[in-house]
Amino acid sequence: MLKHSIQIELFLILWVPKLIYSESPMYTMLDKDTIKNEILPHLSKAKRGYVTQSCLIEVVNAILYKLKTGCQWAFLPVEALFSGKVLSHGAVYHHYNKWSKSGEWKSMWVRLLDKHRNELDMSGVDLDGSHTAALRGGEEVGYQGRKKRKTTNALYLTDRQGLPIAMSSPKSGEHHDVHDIEKVIGDMFNDLEKSHIRVDGLFLNADAGFDCDALRGFLCEKEIIANICINKRRENADDIFVDDELYAERYSIERTNAWMDSFRTLLNRFDTTVANWTSWNYLAFAVLLLKKISRKQKVYITSM
Repeated sequence: MLKHSIQIELFLILWVPKLIYSESPMYTMLDKDTIKNEILPHLSKAKRGYVTQSCLIEVVNAILYKLKTGCQWAFLPVEALFSGKVLSHGAVYHHYNKWSKSGEWKSMWVRLLDKHRNELDMSGVDLDGSHTAALRGGEEVGYQGRKKRKTTNALYLTDRQGLPIAMSSPKSGEHHDVHDIEKVIGDMFNDLEKSHIRVDGLFLNADAGFDCDALRGFLCEKEIIANICINKRRENADDIFVDDELYAERYSIERTNAWMDSFRTLLNRFDTTVANWTSWNYLAFAVLLLKKISRKQKVYITSM
């Protein structure tokens, strides 16, 4: 009986104030407390001069709405996204672009990953590349024959749960996944090390497109066990071992691709600058991680 009464009290404390707060914005991807405690501390605020008259929490929420729906900035439903002073869509874009140019979305992700690295499952990681159609051209855009259109290519690294943890700097679409692979993977591992995540001893899954001596040699130097599917064009593959059971776990990164595609802004690239495009990716990484943590906390509360 005491257990049920505690659950009822927790429900009243956590949810009733939110239900009766009639001035809350209509659309939310993350609750206000999560945005305030997890995202805003890593973004710069005006110290002098003009200060926004609207709540920065709602500004970030409006940016998250754009990330999820993929709507054009001009059609951002600002009337429904702000409970107090309503900003124009141009003002919301100004905040996103300012934080993007200064690299704050990426630094936010690095610090967030450091803070919650215990939530990751680093028993194995998966590597994959993704081509995104670039509909307006811009930086790092090139024709990709298989897609038959201009694309931007980037590599993604996920943990065993499928949570994205790192991405490479985007390259134009005519480049193969293993183009300059040593530098690309090295930069991704450096980002992980900034979050105090060790890479030595990792098991890394990758498909046959990554089967090259340069990548295998680099991973060996980093003391990373490469579980890369053997390319059918490779000669003398008898001395290469592939763990089929471990490789079967690579399905998680394909699921991650579906998660990322649910953010409509990432499905097609409309941003012409690399900084803005990569910033959307890091913001999506943060949403996926914070939603996982939120679900875990709710399960813990209901199980009490």
